[in-house]
Amino acid sequence: MLTPARWRHRGDHYQWLTSFLAARDLQTLTCRVVAWSIIGLGAIALPVTLSTSQYTPMSGPGGGALVILCTGVMAAIWLRSEWPTWRQSVFCVVLGTLLIAASCLWLPHPIMALVGSTAFVVTTAYTVFFHSRRLLLIIGGIQAATLAILAWRLFVTEPVAALSSIALLVTINATVAFACELALKIAGPEMSHDGIEPLTGLLNREAFYDEVATLIGSRSRRDDRYFVLIVANLDSFSLLTAMSGKAGGNRARVAIGQRLRETVRGDAVIGHLGDSEYLVADVFTHEDPSPLADRILGTIKSAPFQLTASLGVVSTPLRPLARHTSRDVLDELVTIATNAMYEARKAGGNQSCLLESPKLATVDDDPESHPDIGRSA
Repeated sequence: MLTPARWRHRGDHYQWLTSFLAARDLQTLTCRVVAWSIIGLGAIALPVTLSTSQYTPMSGPGGGALVILCTGVMAAIWLRSEWPTWRQSVFCVVLGTLLIAASCLWLPHPIMALVGSTAFVVTTAYTVFFHSRRLLLIIGGIQAATLAILAWRLFVTEPVAALSSIALLVTINATVAFACELALKIAGPEMSHDGIEPLTGLLNREAFYDEVATLIGSRSRRDDRYFVLIVANLDSFSLLTAMSGKAGGNRARVAIGQRLRETVRGDAVIGHLGDSEYLVADVFTHEDPSPLADRILGTIKSAPFQLTASLGVVSTPLRPLARHTSRDVLDELVTIATNAMYEARKAGGNQSCLLESPKLATVDDDPESHPDIGRSA
């Protein structure tokens, strides 16, 4: 298991946390929180900057315009529909730290400036959570230089207040950094990225199988009587990558994964295999999962990449599976669904091929089992 104590020493962990948040559908919420934090800090700094125009040539309207510009750029990065890249994240945290430092240095009153420097705690916490200790040292260097200048200004007239203020600010930053590190360590058991496909944040095959076994074994409701497995493969994905390159293909894979999360139920299990194949597993009260298959086809087709998909769908009684949740059973179900997917592709794509209650060699005969029924939709 890759615990925080280990991955911190491997350098920056922004990409892993990107996948971690995506797998739990928390990217949008995180973007909004970061964006509004940026806007909030900018809104606080703007009137203070404008009110000091009589003291420093760099503040006043010029400083206010700079605050608005920088805040707008950073907020726009986080308010977009796409998750920010690593470079954009580093840009925002460095620019934000510099903006806080400049705002504090512009203030003519040392005590007020030291109070404003408490905003450094925001960039400290973000850097600890999302980036490496190397970046934290850079951010800390900017903060330390700013605090040293502010402390010297106050030390000339009030040395005790200067020393006390700096000690308090350093303590606050160090405590927040430690608390963030501790939170990551406590959450370590859930933070293994071994089961997450790095790009999309969806489960890989091993983790998908584990989650499906848990899904099947935990169903105690009598009305959940059927297990549904869907293999979705994107049609003409190789053509998309040939036209838009690897980056375009990656954007499509991430977008399709996000749309699948929004389409299926919260209890459903979603995995991603290879370049263009997705797995969806869920339990139903009825045998026919066609409405779900239709929704998946529709959400993929409506994505802004002009892609369609071929779906192989298997619906089978849940009770026999509850007694046979081994890997062999899941392998057989995936194989059956994959073969059905190829049938849908041979038929022209952008459709599903459904197999209801197929006979499974790895499962004993059960009274609820029915003959194979195959149909395309």
